[in-house]
Amino acid sequence: MGGTFEALKGGGGAAIALDEIEISILRSLAVQLLELIGPGAPEPDEDADPLAALFAEGPSEPPADPALARLFPDAYGAPDGSGDAGVDPAELTARAAEFRRFTENDLRDRKRADALAVVRSLDGLTPAGDGAAVLELTGELPLRWLGALNDLRLTIAARLDITEDDEGAVLFRLPDDDPRKPMVMAYLWLGGLQETLIETL
Repeated sequence: MGGTFEALKGGGGAAIALDEIEISILRSLAVQLLELIGPGAPEPDEDADPLAALFAEGPSEPPADPALARLFPDAYGAPDGSGDAGVDPAELTARAAEFRRFTENDLRDRKRADALAVVRSLDGLTPAGDGAAVLELTGELPLRWLGALNDLRLTIAARLDITEDDEGAVLFRLPDDDPRKPMVMAYLWLGGLQETLIETL
């Protein structure tokens, strides 16, 4: 095992060997993702109505930050402004706002929990004498990691202005002195982790 996820013996999870630098990079990226997503809702008051939290409304407008817009896209209409044939664009915008109001808070909570699971998993790792530590993911952790890896790649892609259409052409042709190169390398590495984790599930 080295740098890729493998299935645990007997199934039921995945494992990967990470060195100190890889642990540090993954943890740093996950913490930055947590900061981007923002804090969770405050703890409810003991005397508050427990049903009120279920019906709490979130934002109705898409985020201005391109990375957040990628993490929390509109549910209706295409990013280029086109929509379902024969449906008024204003109607699509209204539908998207209504859907966002009742779903974005939960989606943020899930993405926050995924990133936090990555941080906590890495905090428990201690590299051995050879400089590597084996991380074992069981239970819900493989899916938490999968969600966080996907969110990290979406965020980096938004920062680099990468789309699926131009991914290969742009990423593999950057010169070494391009300031985007470290983030591109992180993006590709995270993609490899994501792919091998999917294969183990």
